[in-house]
Parts: sequence; C-alpha cells; structure tokens
Amino acid sequence: MPEAAPPAGAAPDDAEDWRRRRSEDAEARAAVHERARAEEHRRARDLLAGFVAELHRRGIPPVALRAGADGPRHRTGLQGWYLKRNGSLGVSTEGDYYVLAVVPSLRERLTGIRLQPGDPPLQVGRGARDGESVALAELLRQRLAELGGESPEHPGH
Repeated sequence: MPEAAPPAGAAPDDAEDWRRRRSEDAEARAAVHERARAEEHRRARDLLAGFVAELHRRGIPPVALRAGADGPRHRTGLQGWYLKRNGSLGVSTEGDYYVLAVVPSLRERLTGIRLQPGDPPLQVGRGARDGESVALAELLRQRLAELGGESPEHPGH
C-alpha cells in the first residue's frame, strides 16, 4: 500500500518524486478499472446479442417499448423486448440496452421519450436491496423461457 504522505523531512526532490509516483499509481489503477468496465460491457453486449438472435430464431415478435416510472408509460419509438416483467429494462431489436424506468418531462409526456442506449451490466441491479440483483445471463435465461414458452434447460419441452 503506498504511503499517504512523503516521508517526514524528505528533500523537495524526494517529495516531488513521491507525488509523481502516487499520481502514476492512481492513473494506472484507473486505467485497469476502465479496462475491466469495458470488458464487462462487451461481455454483456454479447449476451444481449445472443438473446436477441434467439428471440428472432424462435419467431418471438418485438413490441413497442414504453418508458416511465410509477405511473403511465410513454412512447419511446423503440421496438424490442422487455428484460424485466415490470418493464424497467429493455433491449432493442438491434441489441441495445435501455433503462426504461425514467421520469419524463412534460414535453416528453406529449411527444414521447427519446432514450439513449446504455452500457449493459453483467449484474443487473448491482447495489440494490437483497434479492433485487441478478446476473444478466440468468435474467436473459428466465426471460427467454417466459417469452418463448420453452425451458432454457430443456428446449422443446
């Protein structure tokens, strides 16, 4: 673990070197974290792409995705499938991930909500209350079974 402060009585050059090393260490840790996040999102996007391909293969038609929170749902202009039964998450026909639990502005209530795709997590609901977090792969298996009428463990049954 790096020291929190330069050694007492350190020469100015030593203190500057210590600060530079601390800064480089922090930058290196941030870069590692960012690479891990990017890899997580890439893997999650791959899972979503497989999910969408399987829905197409099974002939399960997309629906108009609607967004809102605690009240009426509003148009988004998106076609896709809900990932959660409560309609809070969705995936478009292109495999893009959307958080649909949003509070629309007055203008959006009238004209529809324009959403931007987000970076999908491998663990949906991370940091939520116990029982509200689920692995994306498991959520997709459950949803595929619900939408397709087949058990993901026993296709065709």
